[in-house]
Amino acid sequence: MSVQPEITQRDLRSRSREIMDAVQSGQSFTVTRDGHPIGRLVPLRRRRRFVSRQEFAAMSRTAPGIDLERFRADQDATADTYPDDPYDR
Repeated sequence: MSVQPEITQRDLRSRSREIMDAVQSGQSFTVTRDGHPIGRLVPLRRRRRFVSRQEFAAMSRTAPGIDLERFRADQDATADTYPDDPYDR
């Protein structure tokens, strides 16, 4: 586990653009005030927008099998067969 560099509250205020650029590129920081840690700046995880065909195929090979009759029965049991029935009370 790597140690996060410490930055003071004053550094954060005066060098905010430089520090935020570093956070955006993956760097984390511990923010201190009067020599005491008060918080952390950590980059947000970015969500992937898609999975490649090769990766999907690899995941599918190790996925558990599906009993199609049981799957359909589960769908029928939970699905609203007449969602707009005006007489349903």
